[in-house]
Parts: sequence; C-alpha cells; structure tokens
Amino acid sequence: FRPMAAAGKAAAFNLPPLPTVGEIIKLFRLRAQKQLSQNFLLDLRLTDKIVRQAGKLKNAYVCEVGPGPGGITRSILNAGVDQLLLVEKDTRFIPGLQMLSDAAPGKVRIVHGDILTYKMEKAFPNHLKKNWEDEPPNIHIIGNLPFSVSTPLIIKWLANVSKRDGPFIYGRTQMTLTFQKEVAERLTANTGGKQRSRLSIMSQHLCTVENCFVIPGQAFVPKPDVDVAVVHFTPLVEPKIQQPFELVEKVVQSVFQFRRKYCCRGVEILFPESERLKKTEQLMMAADIDPTLRPFQLTMSHFRSLCNSYRKMCDEDPSLFAYNYREELRQKKRRRSPESTDQLEQTEEENQL
Repeated sequence: FRPMAAAGKAAAFNLPPLPTVGEIIKLFRLRAQKQLSQNFLLDLRLTDKIVRQAGKLKNAYVCEVGPGPGGITRSILNAGVDQLLLVEKDTRFIPGLQMLSDAAPGKVRIVHGDILTYKMEKAFPNHLKKNWEDEPPNIHIIGNLPFSVSTPLIIKWLANVSKRDGPFIYGRTQMTLTFQKEVAERLTANTGGKQRSRLSIMSQHLCTVENCFVIPGQAFVPKPDVDVAVVHFTPLVEPKIQQPFELVEKVVQSVFQFRRKYCCRGVEILFPESERLKKTEQLMMAADIDPTLRPFQLTMSHFRSLCNSYRKMCDEDPSLFAYNYREELRQKKRRRSPESTDQLEQTEEENQL
C-alpha cells in the first residue's frame, strides 16, 4: 500500500467533487459486457446501503472485488477507510478508478487481475493479523459480483475459511457480497426450505450467513432478469463439521445430486458400484440417519454425522476417497457400443452431474 495520510489530517474524509458514475461511464464509453455478466449500480444511496452492511469501516482496510465504474468504491471511501485495494479484471475500468484514486491520495491501490487467481495472502499489512479465536480483523471484502463468478468465488473463499488461508490468513475476515437473489436464498436456506442446497451446508457450516436485503433488478444498468441480494459472511470460530473441506464438499455434493429422491440415493454415489449397496447401508447405519429423508430435510447435525462416519470408512480404506462416480460412469459408457440404447438412467444421471 501507499504511505498513509499524515496523522494530523484525521478529519472526516469526503471525496472532492467528481463526475457522477453515470458521467464516468459516458466519459470512458463504458458498456456492460453481457459475456462477463456485468451490471452497474449507479444509485449511490444503494451503494451506501451495501457498504453499511459491512459494519463500521472507519480506518478499516477493504478489498473491493470488481469495482467496475466505481459506484461502491465511492461509498467505501466516504465511509472513512484507511486503505482500499481494488481488484479489477476489465482494463476498461482502470482509468475511471484512477480518477478516484487521485481524488483520495494515499488511500487506494488498483490491481489489474482476476480475483479467482489473485493471491490475497499479502494484500494487507501483517500488523492487522488476529488470532482465529479473536474478534474479526479490521479487514473487509466487499463486492458487487458478476453472476458468472459469484458461486465459484464463494466456494473458493469458503475453502480458504476452512484452511484459514487466502484472505483469512489475517483471521476471520468478513465479507459483504452481492448474489443473484436465488443464490442468496440457497446460501441462507434453513433445513426443510425449498432452496436448501449444497451452498446452504457449505456456507453455514463455516460462517454466520445473513441475507441483508434485496436490490430490485431495475436498479442496475443494464437491468438483469433477476433481483440481487446482499449477503454478509462472518467466519465461525469453530466449523460445525470438523472435517477437511474437500471431504465435506464431496459428501454434501453427492447427497444433493438427487435432491428429489431419498438421501440414500445420493449417498450411494460415494461408493463403487461393486460394493455400493453394502457400503451405503453401512454408512447410513453408522451415521444413524433415516434413509428415506430427502436431502433438504437433513440438518447440519445429520451432515456432521455423515461426514464423520464417511471419514472413518476412508481411513479404513484409503482408496475410497479417490473414487469418482462420474469417472465410473464415463468408463461404463466407453465400454458400451455406440448403438446401445439401454441403461438410459445412467446417462441421465451423468447429464445431471
């Protein structure tokens, strides 16, 4: 980061008069690219509201993901942050962001890069690090995420939470992010809810997840076909499932593979066909779960029991975790003659995967 502003200038920070976000878009002839699922938020009342959900940002260190034309960026700077890191993939937005940087000397660092690959372990000063058991560090991640990147990015960051690396090497860094409304509902869905899904378990076993408010689609330019929700994440001191991220994800993903069927149907695909029925029955009994429950009816306690029991089976048979149901289907398909039209159910299952 650039050197901090002089200590004597601690008065409330306000950006000097600047072109509006709309004027910046016209000035630099910016257009949202559909292939990047970009949608601009121009209403500064809404960007202020998003930033307020992050909590008190006075003197905080913030990373904004995909700032675009800089609407949320202005609200973050006006909240009195100490330092702001902007990670932007699209070079068209850099000149407009540079204008904001020049208007807030010493506060802004712009990185041209992809947040999915950007290494955040050295994004902030070491003195901000907190122990995991302590209060969250004075670091926040904020972003109006493109729909195309939101799910893979939150899964990546949840893996980082589990391993306490990436942006969570500093402690329990908080995140305030936008998602398609339906995705936000999945992230926060309770047991039995129609949106209960893999995302519900993966996020809630690692974080406190709060669906803050919904922004109507017409507030964005161009207007998306869906509404958008703002979601706040605070990593938990202790995860609800004490197993490696990859194991939890494999179990949860398998269970929800056939969400309309009994949960045992998804559990089956954790095991090779040759021992599928026997191993499935063994796991369901060890986890003490009613096999006729639907995936969305399973509680966090059910998933904890499933993961713990599956881990024991993997410890007894180390080859088990490496088993891949999808790969077994591919091998079977290769062995079948091209003219074969039977075993349609297997093909349908592969398509679902």
